[in-house]
Amino acid sequence: MHTNQVDFSGENIRHSILSVAAPMLTAQVLNLLYNIIDRIYIGKIPGEGTIALAGLGLCFPIITMVTAFANLFGLGGAPLCSIARGQNDLPLARKIMTNAYFMLLTCGVLLTALGIIFHRPLLYLFGASASTYPYASGYMVIYLLGTIFVMTSLGLNPYINSQGFAKIGMLTVLLGAVSNIILDPIFIFVFHLGVKGAAIATVISQLLSAVWVLGFLRGEKAELRLHFSGFRPDFKCIGQIAALGTASFVMSCTDSLVQIVCNATLSIYGGDIYISAMTVINSVRQIAQTPVMAISDGASPVISYNYGAGAYQRVRKAIRFMTQLGFGYTLIFWGLLSAFPAFFIRIFNRDAGLLAVSVPALHIYFFGFFMMAFQFSGQSVFKSLNKAKHAVFFSILRKAIIVIPLTLLLPRLGNLGVNGVFLAEPISNFIGGLACYITMRATVMPELRHPHS
Repeated sequence: MHTNQVDFSGENIRHSILSVAAPMLTAQVLNLLYNIIDRIYIGKIPGEGTIALAGLGLCFPIITMVTAFANLFGLGGAPLCSIARGQNDLPLARKIMTNAYFMLLTCGVLLTALGIIFHRPLLYLFGASASTYPYASGYMVIYLLGTIFVMTSLGLNPYINSQGFAKIGMLTVLLGAVSNIILDPIFIFVFHLGVKGAAIATVISQLLSAVWVLGFLRGEKAELRLHFSGFRPDFKCIGQIAALGTASFVMSCTDSLVQIVCNATLSIYGGDIYISAMTVINSVRQIAQTPVMAISDGASPVISYNYGAGAYQRVRKAIRFMTQLGFGYTLIFWGLLSAFPAFFIRIFNRDAGLLAVSVPALHIYFFGFFMMAFQFSGQSVFKSLNKAKHAVFFSILRKAIIVIPLTLLLPRLGNLGVNGVFLAEPISNFIGGLACYITMRATVMPELRHPHS
C-alpha cells in the first residue's frame, strides 16, 4: 500500500468508507463549484443575467449527454476494476482501464463533431427562443470543443479512486475548480465576453484537469498505470464495461431528457422566466445532492473490493452505513431548503421577478427530498456488485417512466400549469426511491448471507 492509498480490506468499514468519501465529498463540492460557478457569474451579468441564465439552462441537456458518455466507461469500468483488484488480478484491472480510455477518446471525438454540427436545431428543440438562442449557442459551441478534456478528466478519475487514491482524485477536481473560479470573472467581466467567456474558462480548466489525471495514471505512483503499448481493443471487455456503465449512462441520459421536456413544457406554460427558474432550481439540486452522492460514491469501491474478496459481512456493514448516513443528511438539508428557500436562489440571481416564481417552485420540487437517499443507496449497491440489469431498470424507472410522463401530463390537470412540472420530481422520488431500495434489500441482502461471509 502507498501512503495515500486507502486499504479497502480493513476491519473498520466505516473508517474505510469515510476515508474515501471525505476527499470525494471535497472533490464533488469542488466539482459542483466547477459546474455552477458559470451560472453564478452569468446570473450576475448586469442587465442580462436572467435571460442569459435561461440560455445556459438550455445547454444542460447537451452537457449532461457528454457526462453520460464519460460515466458509461468511467463509472462502468471502475467497479469492475475494484472487483479485479479484490481478486488480486491486476492485469485484468489494467486492461479494463485501458479499454475504457480508448472508448472515452472515441466517444469524445464523435460527440464534439455531432454536437457542433447539430447544436442549432437541438437548442430550438429544447425550448430556445430568439432571445435565448444567442446565449445558448455562444456557450455551447465553445464548450463542445473541450469534450475530449471532459471525457479524460471525468471518465478516468474513477479509476484513480478505485485504486484507493481518493486524495489524488480530489486534487483532479480541485485543479479544475480553482482554475474555473479564477478564470470565469476574468473572461466574463474583464474581457467582456459574457457567456462565451464562461465557456472558454471552463474548457481551459477541463484541459488542466485532464493533464493532471493522465500525469498520475502514467506515473510511477499509480498501482495501475495507463499505457497503450501493444494495445488492441478488447470488445468483450468493452461490452462488460458498457453493460455496467449503462446504469449511470441511462441515469444521465434520462436527466438530459427530463431537462429537455421540462424546459420545453415550461416555455409553453410559463415562458423564459420559468426556464431561468428551473436553471436555478437544478443548480440548487446539485448543491443538495452532492454530499449524498459523495457518500454513495465513497462506499462503492469499498463494497466492490470486499465483494470481490468474498468479505460479505463487510459489504453488508458498508451498505447499512451508507444508507443511514445518506438518509440523515437528506432529511436535514430538506429542512434547510424549506426554511430558507430565498437564500439558495439568491446565490445565482437576485432579480425580484425570478425570486417570486422560484420560491414556490422550489418548495414543490424538493418536497420529501430525503427519499433521494434510498434511490442513491440502491443504485450504488447494484452498480458496485455488477448487477447491471437492476441498476439500468431503476435508472429508467424514476426518470423515463415516472418523471417525463408526469411532466407532460400534470400541467394539463386541474390547471396546475407550471406547478405540474415541478410536482413530477417529488412524486418520482417517493415511488422510484422506495422501489429501488426495497428491491435491493430483497435481492442483494439474501445473497450476502452466504455461508462464506
